[in-house]
Amino acid sequence: MAVVLIALFAVSAVAPLLFRRFGRASFYLLGAVPAAAFVWLLANFNSFTAGDQAALAGAPNAPPGVVVEWIPTLQLELAFRMDALSAVLSLLILGVGALVLFYCARYFKNEDANIGPFGAQLLAFAGAMFGLVISDDVILLFIFWEITTILSYLLVGFARARIFARRSALQALLVTTFGGLAMLLGLVMIGQTAGTYRLSEIMAQAPELVSRGTLVDVAIALVLLGAVSKSALVPFHFWLPGAMAAPTPVSAYLHAAAMVKAGIYLVARLAPGFSDTTWWDPLVIGLGLATLLIGGWRALRQTDIKLILAYGTVSQLGFLMLIMGQANADAAIAGLAMMLAHGFFKAALFLVVGIIDHQAGTRDVRLLSGLWRTAPKLFAVAVLSAASMAGIPPLYGFVAKESVLEVLLAGAGNGPWGPVVLTGVVLGSILTVAYSARFIWGGFAGKQGMPATPFKAVPWLFLAAPAVLTVVTLAAGFFPAPIEHAVSAFGTLFPASDHPVHLALWHGLTPVLGLSAIMVVGGLLLFRWRTGFGALQARVPAWVDAERVYKAALNVIDEISVWVTGRTQRGSLPFYLGVILLVALIVPAVAAFANETPLPTAVIWFDTPAQLVTGLCMIVGALAAVRANKRFLAVLMVSVTGYGMAFIFALQGAPDLALTQLLVETIVLVAMVLALRVLPPPLWTQNPSGHRLARAVLGIGFGLAMIIIAATAMASRTAEPISLSFPDLAYYGGAGKNIVNVTLVDIRVWDTFGEITVLAVAATGVASLIFVRGRGDARRRAHEVEPGSVGRARTDGAGGSRGAAALATARHFAQSAKDAWLVAGKTMAPESRSIIFEVVARLVFHTIILFSIYLLLAGHNTPGGGFAGGLLAGLAMTIRYLAGGRYELVEATPISAGTLLGLGLGTAALSGVVPLLLGGDLFQSAVVEFALPLFGEHKFVTSTFFDIGVYLVVVGLVVDVLRSLGSEIDEKTEKRRVRSGGARRGPEARQRTGAGR
Repeated sequence: MAVVLIALFAVSAVAPLLFRRFGRASFYLLGAVPAAAFVWLLANFNSFTAGDQAALAGAPNAPPGVVVEWIPTLQLELAFRMDALSAVLSLLILGVGALVLFYCARYFKNEDANIGPFGAQLLAFAGAMFGLVISDDVILLFIFWEITTILSYLLVGFARARIFARRSALQALLVTTFGGLAMLLGLVMIGQTAGTYRLSEIMAQAPELVSRGTLVDVAIALVLLGAVSKSALVPFHFWLPGAMAAPTPVSAYLHAAAMVKAGIYLVARLAPGFSDTTWWDPLVIGLGLATLLIGGWRALRQTDIKLILAYGTVSQLGFLMLIMGQANADAAIAGLAMMLAHGFFKAALFLVVGIIDHQAGTRDVRLLSGLWRTAPKLFAVAVLSAASMAGIPPLYGFVAKESVLEVLLAGAGNGPWGPVVLTGVVLGSILTVAYSARFIWGGFAGKQGMPATPFKAVPWLFLAAPAVLTVVTLAAGFFPAPIEHAVSAFGTLFPASDHPVHLALWHGLTPVLGLSAIMVVGGLLLFRWRTGFGALQARVPAWVDAERVYKAALNVIDEISVWVTGRTQRGSLPFYLGVILLVALIVPAVAAFANETPLPTAVIWFDTPAQLVTGLCMIVGALAAVRANKRFLAVLMVSVTGYGMAFIFALQGAPDLALTQLLVETIVLVAMVLALRVLPPPLWTQNPSGHRLARAVLGIGFGLAMIIIAATAMASRTAEPISLSFPDLAYYGGAGKNIVNVTLVDIRVWDTFGEITVLAVAATGVASLIFVRGRGDARRRAHEVEPGSVGRARTDGAGGSRGAAALATARHFAQSAKDAWLVAGKTMAPESRSIIFEVVARLVFHTIILFSIYLLLAGHNTPGGGFAGGLLAGLAMTIRYLAGGRYELVEATPISAGTLLGLGLGTAALSGVVPLLLGGDLFQSAVVEFALPLFGEHKFVTSTFFDIGVYLVVVGLVVDVLRSLGSEIDEKTEKRRVRSGGARRGPEARQRTGAGR
């Protein structure tokens, strides 16, 4: 089963590539994956059902399972288990999924936009549902649960240009996510109470857990809240009809056969152990019964045949929920059989609706007429599936519903819920027959006074999927024994019944058959009286509308968020900093006083006179920054503190930290100077908002608090510092002498990987602020459009084709066009050029690059490493940009910043995955010793590859900052000058705003 799960996600990952090559025929390739898995599951089905029997007998490792430990100390593992319940649901997920994917090959056209991502998402959804039902770890189950929510959001919002589709997708996302978060809280409560997150072990402890009372009652109620919201029960039922904005294949799969069954599955899974909890019957049976009736009532009011099926699905989900909630062996078998029946007939009917909409161009019952003549094969499929939904013999829907009625009739005298549930099911089934008839009448019947609706012929390949499901529904009605065999194993998890239920087409003249006859006759009479019943429905007011409540709640949340945002996000940086510093000052102070933390008794102000001088310089720089009246001067004074900190690191014997701090401070200084070009030079000499004394007290107080915290933490140490073991860890474990670098790339490699990921995200954020384009930019001419979310796809980096032309002109006038270097300086205005700086750049650029590579490769044993090397290479790029301007930056970096960031992250990730593939651990490093003639013996540590990834990420970050705060601002300034007439036009125009001035 692990292979099936991996295959579903792996093929979905490459699906867009398949669609580029094969077009809509790729749906056949995608459908082949769940189809093959379906065949595998059928071939091995008996082993899974036998596993349930073995588990009951106490046999170990039964049913079959796969467990991969992830983080044992946190009880996190990838645990999968296939039993009878999972196997039956998997048959539905894989079988219907394959048919829907085959159907999509005729439903969509090659010209339809985004069918590649659609196909990938639909197949990934099948993988997520399959993973959900085979998960034996509740946290893993929740992860798959939320993946289905996200994919459902994407699939429902497929028609992204339609506002209704976007709103419906967001509505479904919010409702099901709300339930999912409640469910997560309940699962964590159960897991902590049970001492395990393995679902099979939790179910084994269920009797003991239930006896603990309120805590478990609340936990199960929270889990059921997630199930109720996912399966669209009252009061969350409104999201499902809204989700009909999705393409019909999505409705047929997600909202008939797969996603909405997730809540039913969870109830079925918990029923053997937790059905006696306090809130079980009200949430499962009570809401299920209400949903059955409300869904059927609303279905009879619809004029869209797809919405008739949607509200019918809501009704049927309530029916399934209440029968699964009965929590006995007969109800388990009957409920699971009914779940399969619903998947067969409802998926087929949705696919029929898709064909009608595709071939007739409408789904409105007021516009459809006479299709039973023009599409007889489609009519036959629809009638059989609708009859199965209505519970009419000899179809499988009738067989399954008979078993359900038998269970309910047998329990009608047991407790207060028995007669209420039976009566409600009879009324709900009458409504089901009525809206089934309404569907057939609305979609196919000839309407009086209406001509036949134009309808294109339906190809067999288009009709095949619903036809196959209908044939299964028909065949299972006559031969239900295989399905009974499949579902009966699940019933063994409950106490055995004295008179077990059986699936059969004919049980004789029984009270159950009489109830079925009453339902069918009552439903047909109700349909016959549809005009009067519609008038009655119109007169009944909607006392409570769940969708209106949802919208009102959203409006309240919006208003509260606006109020809170208006009082916290004031657009004032001093206010934000003040809040942060105040919190950082008050919280430690309160904690210190509450715990009576002892203060240090002795303070060493400095170790050497050099430290004293450096500290005084930093203080002077800070005070000068406060008093500076120019932004540039303030930035320079702030940088004094950074360079001073680098010098203190060097004095303390930390050359690696000193080098890194020096390079970081230099890069930050350059970035801030570049950004200052778009800000006015002067600073406020007086604070217009006042409160200068309060700000001074806060700043000084925060500084003193940090000093005291650091001193107290150092003085309070009682255990041996962990850093004392780092030299041995670095040398014997990481095979390096540079403790800092070995820590970054080996000992704490996960931290570093997270940090470079943050760097990549930060680079994207900085670029987005500069390169982001408005909605109207899509109407630009093709050569002016800059693709990519943050403009990284621009290969010239200097204004599209015009920048390329200017660069070509610069090369033309270069002294050596064949070996051009710093030729982009020719595009700068003479007053902006510095010949001395250009000469210096020519002399030092290659040397700095080589030295950065040396720092990268030698950093494992000497000061340096990927971070320092990348910063130094970034400084080399900075020098070249400052000497030659933005065109020269393009020459220096032919690879885009986004590509560098991606290569860096990819290299770092690959260095971690390869050891795992070779039988080691993630990010495990190896030492390769070798000897070279003349150079002697050497050793190479594979963690260097991770360091190379760090190097590339840092270089990409610096280049992104230079292009964002340098090149892009240069270009925008030039364009403003061109529009104002202050600069010459044409590719020969000189760059007047380069940073070389």
